[in-house]
Amino acid sequence: MKEKRLNHIVNKVKDMPVLPGRVNKIIEITEDPDSTIQDLEKEILKDQSLTSKILKLANSAYYGYPRKINTVSQATILLGFQTIKSMALASTVSKIMAAELKGYALEKNDLWTQSQTCAIISRYIAKNIQYPNPETAYIGGLLRDIGKTILNYYVEQEYNAIVNKVEYGHMSFLEAEEEILGFNHAQVGEKIATKWNFPEELVEAIGLHHSPEKSTINPPLVSIVHIADAITMMMGISIGADGLAYNFSPFALETLNISTNEVEQYISKAHDLIVDENSFDLI
Repeated sequence: MKEKRLNHIVNKVKDMPVLPGRVNKIIEITEDPDSTIQDLEKEILKDQSLTSKILKLANSAYYGYPRKINTVSQATILLGFQTIKSMALASTVSKIMAAELKGYALEKNDLWTQSQTCAIISRYIAKNIQYPNPETAYIGGLLRDIGKTILNYYVEQEYNAIVNKVEYGHMSFLEAEEEILGFNHAQVGEKIATKWNFPEELVEAIGLHHSPEKSTINPPLVSIVHIADAITMMMGISIGADGLAYNFSPFALETLNISTNEVEQYISKAHDLIVDENSFDLI
């Protein structure tokens, strides 16, 4: 039975839609050092919704630019290629991640709200520790639980068995998922990221965000997403059924050289970040 379910889950991942060609093209342009602002603007202008969101973000109080930004090229100069890439990905996955997930006790938009929160905190931590690419951390935080969108159906079917394992078997929700279903949501997310041809370090950050000590490709990135995820849950933002089951990994704290006091400062700062960035209205 478990093997049959496992095969179904793998097939569900295979059936996941690939990223739209437009988004792949934007990612390709942002990662090509020879690309120009005009190259990126030309591609963005093909998507009216993304164009509107980029201009809205560029003119938001978060950036505080003194004059109105009227063109995508101006917005690109202000925001940078990597932020544009993050927005293109976010606009694509928002519908997938906004669905109700009954298996995780997440109502409509809960996972999306939680994911944006984690993404913003990931970016902030990355900037604070001078990680070289904060936008990669943002994407890792945004997509770290995308596996729940596929695993939800099976978790809902086996919810009582999973909860019993957590309550009486002294397991985390993640461990119970894996024992009952054969996969946990982080592993499923890793498979989705692989299908979407994400860089190995990002695939790892999504797949190991609950177990950063297993990282072999980019431990700092995995640790950033792990800590941001734990802070998001501690803030109580759309936590769902598994929200209180995870603690900070000593490995992650040591890898990033973050003290307990600094974690408390991040938690305190996180509330301000969510309000200031106002990203929930922008993406």
